[in-house]
Amino acid sequence: MKITIIGTGYVGLVSGACFSEFGHEVICIDKDKDKISKLQSGTVPIYEPGLENIVQKNALEQRLKFDTDASKAVPWADTIFIAVGTPSSRRGDGYADLSFIYDAAREIAPLLTGYTLIVNKSTSPVGTARQVARIIRETNQDAHFDIASNPEFLREGAAINDFMKPDRVVIGVETEHAADVLKDVYKPLYLIETPIVQADIETA
Repeated sequence: MKITIIGTGYVGLVSGACFSEFGHEVICIDKDKDKISKLQSGTVPIYEPGLENIVQKNALEQRLKFDTDASKAVPWADTIFIAVGTPSSRRGDGYADLSFIYDAAREIAPLLTGYTLIVNKSTSPVGTARQVARIIRETNQDAHFDIASNPEFLREGAAINDFMKPDRVVIGVETEHAADVLKDVYKPLYLIETPIVQADIETA
């Protein structure tokens, strides 16, 4: 499967590397040119045991690539994971700033071609995926896509193991087709009998 990851922060980079280790073709996109340049040369900007080895191995085998240009990576992908930062709101009210997620949705929308599953993997409140879907529909009325949510449970220092051997995988979907696509993404985990917990998108 062809997967594009929007954002190469902690969740995006770990997810992209592990998906490529599953055997998928992955392109990780980020606007930070310096970070992408380092990743292209095999330098991982965060410390996470085992991550650099996985990145370098899969980059060498052409399954994992890094770029700043979404215009090619979005139309190419079967599935797009939004994994951008959601820092605390500047208002100091304890809420997450979702502007990066919504900006990613606006960037993705006009580039979509054919059916694409768009998955919110960023840490965000329930209902965020539905807002992403609304933005995409408003920006590109012809877009053919499903929206899903796939929250991540990664512990720093144990992220690779948490991703590759999770207790469960939680997916929030609106359609069975979206569920089937996500189950295909996580097929290597299904083969080792990892439970995939399917929920309505509003509760995941």
